[in-house]
Formats: sequence, C-alpha cells, structure tokens
Amino acid sequence: MANQSQNSLPNLLLLSSPEWKDYALLDSGGGMKMEQFGPYRLVRPEAEAIWKPALPDKEWAAAAAEFQPSSEENGGHWQVRKPMPEHWSMEYHGLKFYLQLSASRHVGVFPEQASGWDWIAQQVQKANRPVRVLNLFGYTGLASLAAAQAGAQVTHVDASRKVISWARDNQGLSNLAEKPIRWIIDDALKFVEREARRSAEYDGLILDPPKFGRGPKGEVWEFYKLIPTLLQACRQILSDRPRFVLLTAYAVKASALTLYYAMQEMMAGCIGQTSAGEIVLDEKSAGRHLSTAIFARWNES
Repeated sequence: MANQSQNSLPNLLLLSSPEWKDYALLDSGGGMKMEQFGPYRLVRPEAEAIWKPALPDKEWAAAAAEFQPSSEENGGHWQVRKPMPEHWSMEYHGLKFYLQLSASRHVGVFPEQASGWDWIAQQVQKANRPVRVLNLFGYTGLASLAAAQAGAQVTHVDASRKVISWARDNQGLSNLAEKPIRWIIDDALKFVEREARRSAEYDGLILDPPKFGRGPKGEVWEFYKLIPTLLQACRQILSDRPRFVLLTAYAVKASALTLYYAMQEMMAGCIGQTSAGEIVLDEKSAGRHLSTAIFARWNES
C-alpha cells in the first residue's frame, strides 16, 4: 500500500501465520480457544470467540490443561488434567523457545505474531545495509531473535526481569548467543527518552505495548494516555533513513484505523508505505479466522 492522504480510505489487512508446524488453533467458541502447543493441548479464554465450538466436548476434555479465569481482569489459575513438564520447547523457522504455564493465561509465545517475525526478518534482509533495531515491550524475545537472526543489531527492552531471563534462554536455545542483542530491563518510555537525549538512532522499531502495565520502578503504563507520547519520542530516535516500524496492540478499545493514522502521523516526511489491519489465527476445525490483535506497520519504499 502506498502512502495515502488523510482523506483516503486505507485497505485493512488480515495477517495470519500459516507456516507453523507444531502449533495450531484447533477450535474456538463459547469464549474459549483450544490450541496445540507442541505435544500439549491447552484451553484458554478468548473473548472474541462468541460463536459455538465446532468440535465435540470430548475433544475439549482431552486438553492437558485449561486456564480457569477469575472475576479479576487478569486473574485465574491453570487446571492441569494430564502430566506436564515445567517447561517444553517449540520451534518456528529456526527460532527455538521455551513455553510454560505461567501465573496468567499466557505461555511465553503469541503464535499469531509469527507473521510479524517473518516481516521483520524480511525488512532487515532487504535493507542490504547494517540495521539497528529497538524492540519495546519485548516479552520473551521472539521478535528480537527474528531480527537478530536476519542480521540486525538489536536492543530489547522489557520491564520484567523474569521475561528478560526467559528471552536470553530462548537466545541460547536458538543458537543465537553470538548475535548482538542488548537485553535491557527498563520502562519503555523512559528508555526511549534517554536514548533521544543520547542522540541514539535506530533503523527499525518494534512496539507491542500492553493495555496497562508497570515499569520496573512502578511506572504506570496506560495505552491511550501514553501511546501518543511514546510514538512522538520514538520518532526522535529514528535514523535519517528508517527501515521499518511495527506497532501491535492487544485488548484495547481501538481499531486498526486508530493505529494506521497514528503511524501515518509518526512517519510523516519519511518515504515509505503504511498498512494496518488485524492479526488472526486460522482455525482448523471450521476455518474461521480468530482476531487476536490490531497492527499498523511502516516500511521504507
């Protein structure tokens, strides 16, 4: 999609990740989703799945574990039905990583983001020049590893010491220990503002901000309140010839258009193209597309 005027209607995309070999969305419905993570079948809440499941109850009952949500927004616990190890590993396009049942419903990977990892790798490879990438809210590091695997020099920022350690373990498991990745425990906005004062520059930006979160020193992150400030700060650390920017958002009351126009504003004056849309999982049982997040991305023309 070429750059468009503010008055034009952008084409919105649906991005899926069909090249998984050891992950699958088996079925969804009734506010739940059933997924295959390597050898283990898991059931987790999914508010978007307002339809009925396509598979019979016995298939759902065969899951190794199910996350039981509580009345709190992020509360709940795992009900383990079959023996499972503390952690296990999976692979995608040469990236290897650990999974485990965490205190939340998450397991250490968002499989739908694989399309983003592929796109990031393509942008780095097509640059045909050294590329410095900053990954904010980087979680367990798969996007950072994809960029490093493709040849980028990466700075990975997350507020959680635990997930930074998890990401470093994934780096070793993926045989990428020699790749140049800086692992930083910090508040994303504060880090970017300090980088701007230091006149640091990056050619690629990856942003996956949560709806709400806290930095390592208790800093409060609220998406709607702070995302404009963060994007403005990020613009200050882009190089004279930026290669790409990828922004995703989960569980926020926003549309892909919201991110599209925010990205257009951020990248005004840069020669490139912007696209936006929804990130989906392809369901095996009934062929439905389960929307999990929205995104906007920009890349150099």
